[in-house]
Amino acid sequence: MTELIEQHESDVEVVQAKDIQRARELQSVNKPLVEHMYSADPSAHVFEGTLYVYSSHDIETDAVFNDNGEHFAMRDYHVLSVPVVGEKAIDHGVALKVEDIPWVKQQLWAPDAAYRDGKYYLFFPAKDHSDIFRIGVAVSEKPTGPFVAEECPIEGSFSIDPAVFEDQGEHYLYFGGIWGGQLQHWENDTYTGVDNYPKDNEPALTAKMAKLNSDMTSLAEAVQDIIVLDESGVPISAGDTDRRYFEGPLVHKFNDKYYFSYSTGDTHKIVYAIGDSPYGPFNYKGVVLEPVLGWTTHHSIVQYNNKWYLFYHDSTLSEGQTHLRCVKMIELQHDENGCIETIDVYK
Repeated sequence: MTELIEQHESDVEVVQAKDIQRARELQSVNKPLVEHMYSADPSAHVFEGTLYVYSSHDIETDAVFNDNGEHFAMRDYHVLSVPVVGEKAIDHGVALKVEDIPWVKQQLWAPDAAYRDGKYYLFFPAKDHSDIFRIGVAVSEKPTGPFVAEECPIEGSFSIDPAVFEDQGEHYLYFGGIWGGQLQHWENDTYTGVDNYPKDNEPALTAKMAKLNSDMTSLAEAVQDIIVLDESGVPISAGDTDRRYFEGPLVHKFNDKYYFSYSTGDTHKIVYAIGDSPYGPFNYKGVVLEPVLGWTTHHSIVQYNNKWYLFYHDSTLSEGQTHLRCVKMIELQHDENGCIETIDVYK
């Protein structure tokens, strides 16, 4: 893992130069939902019959590009709505910002949203005043916000990329990301601050999950691992970088099966696995999204008007600057066997 990080850092300038050229070639492909600002990490939901996208907001920064993600210096969230698929989205403005969250120091990364009992909940990761990522939650009576944050992060939460899945009246929180997301710094629910990656032939680090209480602001149970199995029924190994978990967990349900999808990180894919329970285990199936322009890839999947859509981001709007991204969407297909047809958004 250390060798991969060092190689990544040494290749950054070359990758960025290639991305700039590729961005110029791809300007006409699948336009961003909004172009007046940089947006990323789309979390799509249908509330009250309207398609909403909860987005982080990329900003210009002087921070150095590194694997701690300091160049991703986002400070607020926006809510977008999509009145007509294929047309520009409406930006409903700032829904929550750093200055309004007592426990937060910096870096409002990928959010998610949920609805329960007349209230809307915005889940978000951020670094606390000790520079440790935690998961917070904010509440509003409207899907567009503004949201009012709880005074403290969710007890027992850590790392990044919260995703909430509703199933039969229960809500489940998934989270976790390695490298800048600090998942490798946690052992037995304790923050060590030390990188502890498994060996290549050992099971990979996993996403985490727990059921939420009905208040939607606390965990109802101990945090558990989400296990992804290969075709032999063995957990995906850390060295299997084309399939192992990196960040960006998501669960959706199709034909009574649970689909767990996620980013592979440094191999730049969104992949998926299928299981019989929101707790897993999940059996690896294939690729949802081929690599996009820019170093990161993050997604959500939602059904709207009897069609399924994949929401993602790339860096075409900024001509390849990896920390200045734009949110996009494209139709997603499940085939007759329930498999997701792989998407290459540039074909």
